[in-house]
Amino acid sequence: MENAGGAAMAIVLVVLIVFVIIVLVRSVRIIPQARAGVVERLGKYQRTLNPGLTILIPFVDRLLPLLDLREQVVSFPPQPVITEDNLVVSIDTVVYFQVTDPRAATYEIANYIQAVEQLTTTTLRNVVGGLNLEEALTSRDQINGQLRGVLDEATGRWGIRVSRVELKAIDPPHSIQDSMEKQMRAERDRRAAILTAEGTKQSAILTAEGQRQASILAAEGDAKAAILRADGEAQAIQKVFDAIHRGNPDQKLLAYQYLQTLPKLAEGSSNKLWIIPSEVGEALKGIGNALGGTNPDPAAAGGLFDEVAAKPAGQ
Repeated sequence: MENAGGAAMAIVLVVLIVFVIIVLVRSVRIIPQARAGVVERLGKYQRTLNPGLTILIPFVDRLLPLLDLREQVVSFPPQPVITEDNLVVSIDTVVYFQVTDPRAATYEIANYIQAVEQLTTTTLRNVVGGLNLEEALTSRDQINGQLRGVLDEATGRWGIRVSRVELKAIDPPHSIQDSMEKQMRAERDRRAAILTAEGTKQSAILTAEGQRQASILAAEGDAKAAILRADGEAQAIQKVFDAIHRGNPDQKLLAYQYLQTLPKLAEGSSNKLWIIPSEVGEALKGIGNALGGTNPDPAAAGGLFDEVAAKPAGQ
């Protein structure tokens, strides 16, 4: 009997120890950082647990699954959206949100992630439905701003704050993509042709400008060279003239130099006929007076030079 009583006491003691352990496990809870817990007492909301150690009343208080208070990123699958010009585009969206009120996120909405997805799809169709394809492709910032405003206003009562909404991809139909690629290639070819034409035009302008500058410089060089030659000839003539006057030549020397110059007029293959000036008689008269003191007959001299004049040069 004593053995049976001792065994019964041991069983009771073990059961009591197990019960105490269970009570302690259900009473003491540790909430991690960036988490929050909602406590219900007898099925009714009692309080929200912050990170740290807390004590619950066993079998009276119930701790619901912990909520993550960090910012979360959810990528939704592509959604077909019809634009204003009746084209179906596939749009991928990414939503950044954060739970700010654990109580509202628990009791105001059954599944806040699914609710955000459905609200994003509906709002996206309303926003993109008022834009044509080109505007939808080039107005991502505008679409993101409108989506964020609508989502943040609607999810505020759910205890959720939507911080950002991004359009990850906008995919038009394949036929439209082919047309857009052809249009882009044509635009690039047009720009390349314009740039080539501009380059050719600029090259022609620069070439013409260079030729004009070269012509101007050559003309200026020729003009300066002619001026220098004329200045040189003028100086030479002036020096000869001064030398003659300093030598004080008489009439006989001048007449002799005059006659020596006449044959040079007939030099050259292009001179077929040359004319004797009338002053030649006076020159011969001066030479005759210098040599013999006799006056040569000007008429005879004139006849002689007429004969020479009638004879072609070089014969």
